[in-house]
Amino acid sequence: MQQPGLRIVKDGVHQKSKQSLAVNFPAQLSQFPELRYMGSKKRLLPWIHDVFSNLDFETALDPFSGSGSVAYLLKSMGKRTISSDFLNLSSTLAKALIENGTAHLDGPAMKRLLAEPANTHHFIEETFDGVFFTKEDLRFLDRISCNLRQLDSVHQQALAMAALMRSCVKRQPRGVFTISGDLSKYDDGRRDLRLSIEEHFFEQVEVYNEAVFANGRRNKACRSDAFEVDTRGVDLVYLDPPYVPRADDNCYIKRYHFLEGLSCYWQGLDIDFTTKVRKIPKRFTPFSYRKQAVEAFERLFLRFQKQKIVLSYSSNGFPDLDQLTEILHQTKSDVRVFKRDHTYHFGTHRNVKRSAVEEYLIVGQ
Repeated sequence: MQQPGLRIVKDGVHQKSKQSLAVNFPAQLSQFPELRYMGSKKRLLPWIHDVFSNLDFETALDPFSGSGSVAYLLKSMGKRTISSDFLNLSSTLAKALIENGTAHLDGPAMKRLLAEPANTHHFIEETFDGVFFTKEDLRFLDRISCNLRQLDSVHQQALAMAALMRSCVKRQPRGVFTISGDLSKYDDGRRDLRLSIEEHFFEQVEVYNEAVFANGRRNKACRSDAFEVDTRGVDLVYLDPPYVPRADDNCYIKRYHFLEGLSCYWQGLDIDFTTKVRKIPKRFTPFSYRKQAVEAFERLFLRFQKQKIVLSYSSNGFPDLDQLTEILHQTKSDVRVFKRDHTYHFGTHRNVKRSAVEEYLIVGQ
């Protein structure tokens, strides 16, 4: 039985035709560098844009920014965008493309990055030898990691690290860091697996330089927990928290621990040398546990009770849609649910696996 005050829309919005929506979709989005990130909303951006276009707001907060694709959409729509995440890799990506609107990796910056430093560290080469990548790849990662800290601009530093992280993802089979050792069985002939990280890096610098743009707003990127991030001046908050899945797990550190470590050169992180892939500790989030998830959503909606809320969710998550909308009704009188069928893809080429779900955008005002 449908709750009072709850409206459900299948596959889009009523007010606009598909043709007009396609025309209004920001062309800038074609420049966004996808990171093959778990749960990425990149393929859903036109649909999310449709929903955003029917809401009145000027400043948006994305406190679970992940790969940054939705924050990039909001910035492309001309909104003042605040991007945040509790992972350093995500906040680095956001500093490169959300907060940054003018800095590029130009000739002088590249010269500094590629120079042979007098005191090169060998931490990555020594720690991950035989785990990930070739010795040449690891030495290049050490060199760039050392040199990027010599760049004057924090936004250039973030761009260089973003390009380096995407290079690692492209070089690694399946784009995750849960497998190590002999990876020849994953070689399906892709060009990405043949290129060195250095070759990838030159390409990714161009990709990220082209993705930089200004929208006339003072955008911001920070590293913060969603329950602690500053909400002053925010009109709308887009929420895409990790949720308890019905199978597998939702641990980003498990899949991307190497990128998280690389983003800060493992400073302040404890590496578990008893594991083959050199894991680092998981970051706690209540959204990963069935016993805590419901209370976490209650706290989350209460925290953003003064802002319009747009929540991304999926039919394979816990709690279910009815319970979520009931919780949201405690702070929002007008709740709408937009639904569409979606298929998530895992892996690449012959190893690809697909998971069909129903995707939701839950809007509370």
